Amino acid sequence: MELVRETDAGRTALDPMLPQLWTIERVRQETHDTFTLELTPGRSSMGTAAGRFLPGQFNMLYVFGVGEVPISISGDPGQPGRLVHTTRAVGMVTRAMRQLKRGGQIGVRGPYGTGWPVAAAQGDDLVLVAGGIGLAPLRSVVYQVLAEREKYGRVVLLFGARSAADLLFRRELEAWRSRFDLDILVTVDRGSADWRGSVGVVTKLIARAPFDPFNATALLCGPEIMMRYTVDELLRRGMPAGQVYLSMERNMKCAIGLCGHCQFGAAFVCQQGPVFPYPAVERLFSAREG
Repeated sequence: MELVRETDAGRTALDPMLPQLWTIERVRQETHDTFTLELTPGRSSMGTAAGRFLPGQFNMLYVFGVGEVPISISGDPGQPGRLVHTTRAVGMVTRAMRQLKRGGQIGVRGPYGTGWPVAAAQGDDLVLVAGGIGLAPLRSVVYQVLAEREKYGRVVLLFGARSAADLLFRRELEAWRSRFDLDILVTVDRGSADWRGSVGVVTKLIARAPFDPFNATALLCGPEIMMRYTVDELLRRGMPAGQVYLSMERNMKCAIGLCGHCQFGAAFVCQQGPVFPYPAVERLFSAREG
Protein backbone atom coordinates (compact mmCIF):
# COMPACT_ATOMS: atom_id res chain seq x y z
CA MET A 1 0.00 0.00 0.00
CA GLU A 2 3.02 2.37 0.12
CA LEU A 3 3.36 5.14 -2.42
CA VAL A 4 6.00 5.15 -5.18
CA ARG A 5 8.74 7.77 -5.43
CA GLU A 6 11.65 8.45 -7.76
CA THR A 7 15.13 7.54 -6.47
CA ASP A 8 18.37 9.29 -7.38
CA ALA A 9 19.05 6.54 -9.92
CA GLY A 10 15.78 7.31 -11.70
CA ARG A 11 14.16 4.04 -10.66
CA THR A 12 10.88 3.76 -8.84
CA ALA A 13 10.89 2.46 -5.29
CA LEU A 14 8.43 2.11 -2.47
CA ASP A 15 8.67 4.70 0.28
CA PRO A 16 7.60 2.92 3.48
CA MET A 17 7.33 6.19 5.44
CA LEU A 18 5.00 8.04 3.08
CA PRO A 19 1.33 7.78 4.11
CA GLN A 20 -1.63 7.61 1.77
CA LEU A 21 -4.61 9.89 2.17
CA TRP A 22 -7.86 8.28 3.30
CA THR A 23 -11.15 10.06 3.84
CA ILE A 24 -13.02 9.88 7.13
CA GLU A 25 -16.45 8.45 6.46
CA ARG A 26 -17.57 8.22 10.09
CA VAL A 27 -16.38 8.79 13.65
CA ARG A 28 -18.35 6.70 16.14
CA GLN A 29 -18.02 6.92 19.91
CA GLU A 30 -17.98 3.41 21.41
CA THR A 31 -17.45 4.16 25.12
CA HIS A 32 -16.43 7.22 27.13
CA ASP A 33 -12.79 6.88 25.99
CA THR A 34 -12.97 4.62 22.92
CA PHE A 35 -14.00 5.49 19.37
CA THR A 36 -14.04 4.01 15.87
CA LEU A 37 -12.89 5.59 12.62
CA GLU A 38 -14.35 4.35 9.34
CA LEU A 39 -12.21 5.32 6.33
CA THR A 40 -12.60 5.20 2.56
CA PRO A 41 -9.78 5.52 -0.01
CA GLY A 42 -8.58 8.96 -1.02
CA ARG A 43 -7.02 9.89 -4.32
CA SER A 44 -3.56 8.67 -3.31
CA SER A 45 -4.77 5.15 -2.48
CA MET A 46 -3.38 2.82 -5.10
CA GLY A 47 -5.68 0.66 -7.19
CA THR A 48 -7.95 -2.16 -6.13
CA ALA A 49 -5.48 -3.36 -3.48
CA ALA A 50 -6.23 -0.35 -1.28
CA GLY A 51 -7.37 -1.48 2.14
CA ARG A 52 -6.69 -5.20 1.78
CA PHE A 53 -5.50 -6.75 5.04
CA LEU A 54 -5.33 -9.94 7.08
CA PRO A 55 -7.12 -10.15 10.45
CA GLY A 56 -4.56 -9.20 13.07
CA GLN A 57 -2.58 -6.71 10.98
CA PHE A 58 -2.30 -3.02 11.84
CA ASN A 59 -1.92 0.34 10.13
CA MET A 60 -0.03 3.47 11.07
CA LEU A 61 -2.53 6.35 11.23
CA TYR A 62 -1.14 9.87 10.82
CA VAL A 63 -2.90 13.01 12.05
CA PHE A 64 -1.39 15.89 10.12
CA GLY A 65 0.58 18.26 12.31
CA VAL A 66 0.32 15.95 15.34
CA GLY A 67 1.89 12.54 14.68
CA GLU A 68 1.11 8.90 13.97
CA VAL A 69 0.22 5.80 15.98
CA PRO A 70 -0.15 2.07 15.23
CA ILE A 71 -3.74 0.83 15.42
CA SER A 72 -5.05 -2.63 14.60
CA ILE A 73 -7.60 -3.00 11.83
CA SER A 74 -10.96 -3.97 13.30
CA GLY A 75 -13.10 -4.07 10.17
CA ASP A 76 -14.24 -6.74 7.74
CA PRO A 77 -11.50 -8.30 5.55
CA GLY A 78 -14.22 -8.92 2.96
CA GLN A 79 -14.64 -5.16 2.47
CA PRO A 80 -11.13 -4.04 1.42
CA GLY A 81 -12.25 -0.60 0.23
CA ARG A 82 -13.16 0.38 3.78
CA LEU A 83 -10.80 0.56 6.75
CA VAL A 84 -12.09 0.45 10.31
CA HIS A 85 -9.95 1.25 13.34
CA THR A 86 -11.04 1.27 16.98
CA THR A 87 -8.83 2.82 19.64
CA ARG A 88 -8.81 4.61 22.96
CA ALA A 89 -8.11 8.33 23.29
CA VAL A 90 -5.15 8.04 25.64
CA GLY A 91 -2.41 10.19 24.07
CA MET A 92 -1.88 13.34 22.06
CA VAL A 93 -2.39 11.67 18.66
CA THR A 94 -5.46 9.61 19.54
CA ARG A 95 -7.06 12.56 21.34
CA ALA A 96 -6.58 14.65 18.19
CA MET A 97 -7.90 11.76 16.12
CA ARG A 98 -11.12 11.69 18.11
CA GLN A 99 -11.76 15.32 17.12
CA LEU A 100 -11.65 14.57 13.38
CA LYS A 101 -14.89 14.98 11.44
CA ARG A 102 -16.55 13.26 8.52
CA GLY A 103 -15.03 14.37 5.24
CA GLY A 104 -11.64 15.08 6.77
CA GLN A 105 -8.47 13.26 5.82
CA ILE A 106 -5.99 11.10 7.65
CA GLY A 107 -2.72 9.49 6.58
CA VAL A 108 -2.47 5.70 6.44
CA ARG A 109 0.60 3.47 6.16
CA GLY A 110 0.22 -0.28 6.02
CA PRO A 111 -0.98 -2.88 6.53
CA TYR A 112 1.89 -4.25 8.61
CA GLY A 113 2.57 -7.29 10.73
CA THR A 114 1.51 -10.91 10.84
CA GLY A 115 -2.12 -11.93 10.96
CA TRP A 116 -4.04 -14.35 13.13
CA PRO A 117 -3.76 -17.99 11.91
CA VAL A 118 -7.38 -18.06 10.77
CA ALA A 119 -6.77 -20.30 7.75
CA ALA A 120 -4.55 -22.71 9.70
CA ALA A 121 -7.31 -23.09 12.31
CA GLN A 122 -9.82 -24.48 9.82
CA GLY A 123 -11.30 -27.72 11.10
CA ASP A 124 -10.59 -26.79 14.73
CA ASP A 125 -12.72 -25.23 17.40
CA LEU A 126 -11.78 -21.55 17.59
CA VAL A 127 -11.52 -19.77 20.93
CA LEU A 128 -11.21 -15.97 20.98
CA VAL A 129 -10.35 -14.37 24.33
CA ALA A 130 -10.44 -10.58 24.51
CA GLY A 131 -9.92 -8.12 27.32
CA GLY A 132 -11.19 -4.55 26.93
CA ILE A 133 -9.91 -2.88 23.75
CA GLY A 134 -8.44 -6.29 22.81
CA LEU A 135 -11.77 -7.14 21.19
CA ALA A 136 -11.02 -4.73 18.34
CA PRO A 137 -8.17 -6.75 16.73
CA LEU A 138 -10.25 -9.94 17.10
CA ARG A 139 -13.38 -8.43 15.55
CA SER A 140 -12.00 -8.94 12.04
CA VAL A 141 -11.50 -12.64 12.87
CA VAL A 142 -15.20 -12.96 13.68
CA TYR A 143 -16.12 -11.37 10.36
CA GLN A 144 -13.88 -13.73 8.38
CA VAL A 145 -14.98 -16.83 10.26
CA LEU A 146 -18.67 -16.00 9.80
CA ALA A 147 -18.05 -15.66 6.05
CA GLU A 148 -16.64 -19.22 6.06
CA ARG A 149 -18.48 -20.64 9.05
CA GLU A 150 -18.67 -24.21 7.69
CA LYS A 151 -14.86 -24.51 7.81
CA TYR A 152 -14.66 -24.37 11.61
CA GLY A 153 -15.88 -26.33 14.60
CA ARG A 154 -17.29 -24.48 17.57
CA VAL A 155 -16.51 -20.77 17.64
CA VAL A 156 -16.31 -19.30 21.14
CA LEU A 157 -15.78 -15.65 22.07
CA LEU A 158 -14.89 -14.85 25.69
CA PHE A 159 -14.93 -11.11 26.34
CA GLY A 160 -14.16 -9.24 29.55
CA ALA A 161 -14.37 -5.53 30.32
CA ARG A 162 -13.99 -3.36 33.40
CA SER A 163 -17.71 -2.56 33.55
CA ALA A 164 -20.83 -2.78 31.39
CA ALA A 165 -20.19 0.78 30.23
CA ASP A 166 -16.82 -0.34 28.84
CA LEU A 167 -18.19 -3.11 26.60
CA LEU A 168 -17.27 -2.55 22.95
CA PHE A 169 -19.50 -3.20 19.94
CA ARG A 170 -22.57 -3.91 22.07
CA ARG A 171 -24.98 -4.15 19.13
CA GLU A 172 -22.73 -6.62 17.36
CA LEU A 173 -22.28 -8.65 20.53
CA GLU A 174 -26.04 -8.96 20.84
CA ALA A 175 -26.34 -9.95 17.17
CA TRP A 176 -23.61 -12.57 17.57
CA ARG A 177 -25.25 -13.90 20.72
CA SER A 178 -28.48 -14.46 18.82
CA ARG A 179 -26.78 -16.85 16.40
CA PHE A 180 -26.87 -20.60 16.98
CA ASP A 181 -23.38 -21.13 15.51
CA LEU A 182 -21.50 -18.87 17.95
CA ASP A 183 -20.95 -19.13 21.70
CA ILE A 184 -20.52 -15.70 23.27
CA LEU A 185 -19.64 -15.35 26.97
CA VAL A 186 -19.23 -11.86 28.43
CA THR A 187 -18.12 -10.79 31.89
CA VAL A 188 -17.29 -7.52 33.67
CA ASP A 189 -14.88 -6.88 36.52
CA ARG A 190 -17.40 -4.73 38.38
CA GLY A 191 -21.12 -5.34 38.17
CA SER A 192 -23.83 -2.70 38.51
CA ALA A 193 -27.44 -2.76 39.62
CA ASP A 194 -28.68 -3.27 36.06
CA TRP A 195 -26.03 -5.82 35.01
CA ARG A 196 -27.42 -9.36 34.77
CA GLY A 197 -24.39 -11.09 33.32
CA SER A 198 -21.24 -12.66 34.75
CA VAL A 199 -19.00 -10.73 37.12
CA GLY A 200 -15.30 -11.49 37.37
CA VAL A 201 -12.19 -11.65 35.23
CA VAL A 202 -12.39 -13.18 31.77
CA THR A 203 -10.21 -16.15 32.72
CA LYS A 204 -13.06 -17.48 34.88
CA LEU A 205 -15.07 -18.12 31.71
CA ILE A 206 -12.57 -20.61 30.30
CA ALA A 207 -13.54 -23.50 32.56
CA ARG A 208 -17.15 -23.51 31.31
CA ALA A 209 -16.52 -22.49 27.69
CA PRO A 210 -17.75 -25.19 25.24
CA PHE A 211 -14.71 -26.25 23.20
CA ASP A 212 -12.48 -29.28 22.76
CA PRO A 213 -9.07 -28.17 24.09
CA PHE A 214 -7.25 -30.94 22.22
CA ASN A 215 -8.64 -29.81 18.87
CA ALA A 216 -8.84 -26.05 19.24
CA THR A 217 -6.90 -22.91 18.39
CA ALA A 218 -6.97 -19.97 20.83
CA LEU A 219 -6.43 -16.31 19.88
CA LEU A 220 -5.75 -13.89 22.76
CA CYS A 221 -5.67 -10.11 22.83
CA GLY A 222 -5.73 -7.80 25.83
CA PRO A 223 -3.52 -6.61 28.69
CA GLU A 224 -0.44 -8.77 29.11
CA ILE A 225 -1.37 -9.86 32.63
CA MET A 226 -4.77 -10.99 31.35
CA MET A 227 -3.16 -12.98 28.55
CA ARG A 228 -0.66 -14.55 30.95
CA TYR A 229 -3.41 -15.96 33.17
CA THR A 230 -5.52 -16.91 30.17
CA VAL A 231 -2.66 -19.02 28.82
CA ASP A 232 -2.37 -20.74 32.21
CA GLU A 233 -6.08 -21.62 32.20
CA LEU A 234 -6.03 -22.88 28.61
CA LEU A 235 -3.02 -25.11 29.29
CA ARG A 236 -4.71 -26.36 32.45
CA ARG A 237 -7.66 -27.48 30.31
CA GLY A 238 -5.26 -29.41 28.11
CA MET A 239 -4.79 -27.15 25.10
CA PRO A 240 -1.35 -27.61 23.48
CA ALA A 241 0.83 -24.51 23.92
CA GLY A 242 1.50 -24.36 20.18
CA GLN A 243 -2.22 -23.79 19.54
CA VAL A 244 -2.29 -20.58 21.58
CA TYR A 245 -1.59 -17.27 19.80
CA LEU A 246 -1.19 -13.83 21.35
CA SER A 247 -1.16 -10.28 20.01
CA MET A 248 1.85 -8.53 21.52
CA GLU A 249 1.24 -4.96 20.39
CA ARG A 250 3.35 -2.66 22.48
CA ASN A 251 5.53 0.41 21.95
CA MET A 252 5.37 0.24 18.15
CA LYS A 253 6.43 3.53 16.57
CA CYS A 254 7.67 3.14 12.99
CA ALA A 255 6.20 -0.24 11.85
CA ILE A 256 9.27 -1.11 9.77
CA GLY A 257 11.84 -2.11 12.43
CA LEU A 258 13.95 1.06 12.35
CA CYS A 259 13.29 2.74 15.68
CA GLY A 260 13.62 -0.27 18.00
CA HIS A 261 10.81 0.79 20.34
CA CYS A 262 9.00 -2.53 19.95
CA GLN A 263 12.00 -4.83 20.30
CA PHE A 264 10.89 -7.90 22.24
CA GLY A 265 13.98 -9.98 22.94
CA ALA A 266 15.50 -10.70 19.52
CA ALA A 267 12.24 -9.92 17.70
CA PHE A 268 10.63 -6.71 16.55
CA VAL A 269 6.91 -6.85 17.26
CA CYS A 270 6.08 -4.70 14.21
CA GLN A 271 7.87 -7.14 11.87
CA GLN A 272 7.73 -10.64 13.38
CA GLY A 273 4.40 -9.90 15.12
CA PRO A 274 2.21 -8.56 16.48
CA VAL A 275 0.74 -12.10 16.51
CA PHE A 276 3.02 -14.78 18.00
CA PRO A 277 2.49 -18.44 18.91
CA TYR A 278 2.86 -18.75 22.66
CA PRO A 279 6.00 -20.99 22.60
CA ALA A 280 7.84 -18.28 20.63
CA VAL A 281 7.38 -15.71 23.41
CA GLU A 282 6.91 -17.92 26.47
CA ARG A 283 10.22 -17.06 28.16
CA LEU A 284 9.97 -13.33 27.52
CA PHE A 285 6.25 -13.17 28.09
CA SER A 286 6.49 -14.69 31.58
CA ALA A 287 9.31 -12.39 32.69
CA ARG A 288 8.31 -9.48 34.90
CA GLU A 289 9.65 -6.09 33.95
CA GLY A 290 11.95 -4.47 36.48
